[in-house]
Amino acid sequence: MYSDPRRRIRRQGPATLRGKAIPKTTTDERLLDRRGPSDWVHTDPWRVLRIQAEFVEGFGLLAELGPAVSVFGSARTAPGTTEYEQAERIGAGLASAGYAVITGGGPGIMEAANKGAVGANGVSVGLGIELPVEMGLNDYVEVGLEFRYFFVRKTVFIKYSQAFVVLPGGFGTLDELFEALTLVQTGKITRFPIVLVGSDYWSGLLSWINETMLDRGKISAGDPQLVQVVDDPAEVVQIILDAHKSGVPPRPGRSAQSGPA
Repeated sequence: MYSDPRRRIRRQGPATLRGKAIPKTTTDERLLDRRGPSDWVHTDPWRVLRIQAEFVEGFGLLAELGPAVSVFGSARTAPGTTEYEQAERIGAGLASAGYAVITGGGPGIMEAANKGAVGANGVSVGLGIELPVEMGLNDYVEVGLEFRYFFVRKTVFIKYSQAFVVLPGGFGTLDELFEALTLVQTGKITRFPIVLVGSDYWSGLLSWINETMLDRGKISAGDPQLVQVVDDPAEVVQIILDAHKSGVPPRPGRSAQSGPA
């Protein structure tokens, strides 16, 4: 390809710009000049820094959390319902067993699990998310962080959890459930317990997994065994304890045994 030796070239950090692609000002000039539009704060390079900051904040906040279990479920679950009370009992049971309880920090099932953890003098963590309808963190979150980006939040859930407990919920709950299942199935993370609470609620989904996905060869024979379904909150806690005692290693955010992330 012909290259004109007189053509202007600018090295801008690791990037090379030529010809019309060279901006009229330098990066330093744009940084130090207070005049001009503020559109740059909404550009993708700036978003990368925000994303990086969210990872740093999340990892830094939870680095010494110790063994923890994430509890998922609907934000629409009202106090006083059976599902709310189940989540509260699960939160209390996990805290009593020595686990920190991590939720999405919102109302409903999340609030109930955080409430149970606090009531049992455990560690209650809420990882919130910026949404069009602002919810904020519930009053039972003692260690809280609110994210802009779903994928950063999901990474933090996975990194600091030794198990997932999934109560009845909607699309967000299913998103977290299948994220965990996919990562375990593909060996991206060490296998850990994934417990569904509410056999009646989950029966249709599980039937479809077994009778459609499995029958048509879309998943392997052992994949449905990656989840367990129970109705008793005490059994949830026992499944997690038994799994860790039988060789599924706890995955604290940071320990003497932990290698590089």
